[in-house]
Amino acid sequence: MDIAAFYHSEIFKFIIVPAFIFTARIFDVTLDTIRIIFVSRGMKYLAPIIGFFEVLIWLIAITQIFSNLTNPLYYVAYAGGFAMGNFIGIIIEEKMAIGTVVIRIITQKDATDLIDFLKCTGCGVTHVDAQGAMGPVKIIFTIVKRKDVDQVLEIIRQYNPLAFFTIEDVRSVRKGVFPLVKVPAKKRDPSVEK
Repeated sequence: MDIAAFYHSEIFKFIIVPAFIFTARIFDVTLDTIRIIFVSRGMKYLAPIIGFFEVLIWLIAITQIFSNLTNPLYYVAYAGGFAMGNFIGIIIEEKMAIGTVVIRIITQKDATDLIDFLKCTGCGVTHVDAQGAMGPVKIIFTIVKRKDVDQVLEIIRQYNPLAFFTIEDVRSVRKGVFPLVKVPAKKRDPSVEK
């Protein structure tokens, strides 16, 4: 079988091209999901590079569809790849755990032990007394790296399993106390002190 005959074969039209479109859409939509996350996190140098490859892959996939508009398998492959690309993109984003979040903990129970333990682990903690719908509450704020969220939630569950908490993305932070980050002390220049 020569190459021209292979391109016109049923296997090529009904298996290979739809599989290619499906796979291309997975890659292009996964890249799109990651690019959007990078844009929202302010990573202005990585986002355009990813966008370039995302659009290039999309153009290749859409060209295959336009070359044969009468094959419904192409449409199914395109839509299926889009759905799967979203799913895979979200999984990759969760694994990358880029960025910072604020965890807001609201509890009616005495939170002294929870606050002390969070401080001992290196978390910056701010807490205030407040009034909730059911009476007095303690609101605790801590800003942590996304990769550390599960550890902090485990601490919250351990010390106060009934605590209400929310987690929100933080676009940027300046200064503050973060766990697991060691910053070397600046060396003092004796000539500056004179």
